Amino acid sequence: MTAATPPASPRAPRGGLRLKPVETLLAQQSDERAGGLRRSMGLWQLTALSIGATLGTGIFVILGEAAPLAGPAVVLSFVLAAVTALFSALSYAELAGTIPVSGSSYSYVYATMGEVAAWVCGWCLLLEYGVSVSAVAVGWGAYIDDLARATVGTTLPEALSGPPGDGGVFNVPAVVVVLLAMALLLRGTQESARVNTAVVVLKVAVLVFFCAVAFTAFRAGNLAPFAPLGAAGVTAAASQVFFSYIGFDAASTAGEEARDPRRDLPRAILISLVVVTAVYCLVALAALGAVPWRQLDGSEAALADVLRSAVGSTWPAVLLSVGAVVAIASVVFTVYYGQTRILFAMSRDGLVPRVFSRVSGRQRVPVANVVITGAVVAVLAGVVPLGELANATSIGTLFAFALVNVGVLLLRRSRPDLPRTFRTPLFPVTPLLGVALCVLLMVGLHGTTWVVFAAWMLLGLALYALYGRRRSALARQP
Repeated sequence: MTAATPPASPRAPRGGLRLKPVETLLAQQSDERAGGLRRSMGLWQLTALSIGATLGTGIFVILGEAAPLAGPAVVLSFVLAAVTALFSALSYAELAGTIPVSGSSYSYVYATMGEVAAWVCGWCLLLEYGVSVSAVAVGWGAYIDDLARATVGTTLPEALSGPPGDGGVFNVPAVVVVLLAMALLLRGTQESARVNTAVVVLKVAVLVFFCAVAFTAFRAGNLAPFAPLGAAGVTAAASQVFFSYIGFDAASTAGEEARDPRRDLPRAILISLVVVTAVYCLVALAALGAVPWRQLDGSEAALADVLRSAVGSTWPAVLLSVGAVVAIASVVFTVYYGQTRILFAMSRDGLVPRVFSRVSGRQRVPVANVVITGAVVAVLAGVVPLGELANATSIGTLFAFALVNVGVLLLRRSRPDLPRTFRTPLFPVTPLLGVALCVLLMVGLHGTTWVVFAAWMLLGLALYALYGRRRSALARQP
């Protein structure tokens, strides 16, 4: 049952430094009987949610963006990005087992660093989830075109399959997949989780098929020279392919819809990251061994192009494109889901309008939240190019991950008494390395991305000053 919100401590910081006590976060968890979210997901559904949110456009598409930066050493870029994600995943696992609520890192930062930091983290998560849904949707459109070309010999008119700046006017396929994800989310969490689990099994099978075919064309000479652009190229590519790891934290957004969140959330986060990393490294090695790395430059359907070029037959590429269409669509769904749950938590705290936390319908779904978010994401997907979306997503995610690592350090010191179902190993070295690696990859991003990020942060702080600061639930407490 939903407990009453305990009063703020008289010695609690005021203003933007006010912390949200862990006890308050736990007491606020949604109770289905009181009109809250429905607890319906077990370990495998949560793991599939994380894999589903991660395994998609990052490997199906972004390889064509990253290979020109590092050459064959892009395999190491995937490893570097994975190590960065691993340190943050360990911190996520500890906090998810300690504070198993909706809102992911936003809620964790609220309990450890205060309201302004939580708002900044939530604002970064809006960039991570909302923009990455759009980026994934753009990648889906590229595979739709590739599939149509291979099967019926035609594609959508360029004006309807790309955004302005990429030769098009409006990316219709990208908008369509967002609307399909919206329809699935409105059906309810349990039904959506079942569909997602089935699709995750399919997408892993498709990528295993790709590796099996691509390795038949493997040529060691394609990997030489291994690092033509040096360590700087590896780091730059790692900053870009980090986009491929965005989503492993999706399970943490489902804290109030998991049946046993303290036990299952940490496990789901770590299992999903191990599976995704193994698949990514294997696929990257197979692709770069099958074709010269320069051949991937600019390809938006990179894996299909590898099979078409290396095997000399169209049917493997067609089969891969079918799998990619289904797989990438599932990423749109799962990341979109995470976005709505973060907005749900921020709305419940009063930092964004209350409409985002209203749960309606027999399925216990925040309908208005899903529809409003979907409309914004669909517009972004229709008009913004993939490369810019991927870079903006990466910098927002890295910043949020850095805050989570700091949050573990602070919560261990301020609340050592809290029960923890998972503890980050080699503390405090692990979270400190997590922060350092996040900063390293942020530095590797292009200056334009930093300008966009700075503008996004300034806009977010202005909105907090004008709206969230006064309307915050904590600000209204006596």
